[in-house]
Amino acid sequence: MNYYMKEIETAPRHELEALQSFRLAQKIRYIYDRVEPYRKKMDEAGISPDDIKSVKDLSKLPFTTKQDLRDSYPYGMFAVPMSEVVRIHASSGTTGKQTVVGYTQKDIDIWAECAARSLVGLGGDKNDYVHVAYGYGLFTGGLGMHYGAEKLGAVTIPASAGNSMRQLEMFRDFGSSIVCMTPSYAISLIEFARENGFKKEDFNLKAAVCGAEPWSEEMRREIEDGFGLKAYDIYGLSEIIGPSVSCECVEQCGMHVCEDHFIPEIIDPDTFEVLPAGQQGELVFSCITKEALPLMRYRTRDIATLIYDKCKCGRTLVRMKKPQGRTDDMLIIRGVNVFPSQIEAALLSFDNKATNYLLVVDRADNLDTLEVQIETPAQIVGSIADLQAYEKKAKAAIDSAIGVGVSIKLKEPKSLNRSMGKAVRVVDNRKIKNKFEG
Repeated sequence: MNYYMKEIETAPRHELEALQSFRLAQKIRYIYDRVEPYRKKMDEAGISPDDIKSVKDLSKLPFTTKQDLRDSYPYGMFAVPMSEVVRIHASSGTTGKQTVVGYTQKDIDIWAECAARSLVGLGGDKNDYVHVAYGYGLFTGGLGMHYGAEKLGAVTIPASAGNSMRQLEMFRDFGSSIVCMTPSYAISLIEFARENGFKKEDFNLKAAVCGAEPWSEEMRREIEDGFGLKAYDIYGLSEIIGPSVSCECVEQCGMHVCEDHFIPEIIDPDTFEVLPAGQQGELVFSCITKEALPLMRYRTRDIATLIYDKCKCGRTLVRMKKPQGRTDDMLIIRGVNVFPSQIEAALLSFDNKATNYLLVVDRADNLDTLEVQIETPAQIVGSIADLQAYEKKAKAAIDSAIGVGVSIKLKEPKSLNRSMGKAVRVVDNRKIKNKFEG
């Protein structure tokens, strides 16, 4: 079994917690002295840096949210002067003002180390050709995996996203062995490859590193079958550092968190109570080594579970299960909690799988409605009987999965937008109506 930093990745729990406690205590003093919004929050809560001596004291600290970053836009949460910042990334700002994150050179080095650790964990080494098909720019995906691949000493192919024909030709001609991309783009590439005469045997791919959006186990199987590789889940968010906060190993049984840099917690999103290991709740992270933006108890809004058992790969780092969705992506339909990932799994659970879909939520006569728009698989277009049977099968699978009746609208093949980055799966018209109805 290969490790990037064996002494950390296989450390006994008590040693790891001792390291976390030491770094946490130091970092709390650091941010209290340097970040005015944190100092104000801690003073209001009656907490001083002297109160935080170990990881057991973490729950005493107040939470940090995306709104805190927006309120301090752009650099008010930074703990270092801008003269020490070497990189800026930012969120898309699609749901509000951009959240801006900064990195010192040490932060960039930590990030590259975490990404290299992730690649080794899923079987990568310096002999690999790592094809980065995440977007570059302010989005953290591209540069995050790029620097990790270079840190590992692998051949790094900075393809970025888009131009599907070029991507497939590079897979074939450049010898790409590990590809990093969103799962929705992987599905689009598989579809494009089949339509244009490419076979999975044309490629030397052994692994896909997929992240940046929720995806189901059913979609994993589609990607693995389509490209003839193993698809691994990777997790990150720009506010914490970017991709490689955690990543699956070859066992594919949960994503190992880089706990020497980030302390995870699971809380009840309603009561804010810290939940025991194994219970599902909202994922919270604290940064204990970052310099520019060391967030404490940052509420990710992702719904996950932590597993502390030693992994079959030998790593003792805590594993997080694939997030089941986000608290802010969860749809409440007639009082029932619905996640897009549940519907995706249902659509991939029977023959003639639907891999591209859109959920349209609306309200009629004070009653919530959910329409699932599905691109009809090309092989059944043309037969009315087959279309009716397919629509019935899709509706039954979704109704069973979520416990709420939906309407199905079959669309022509390729009529729904393709995504080269994060896929847009939900249109909630209720929010628009509420905005103007007052």
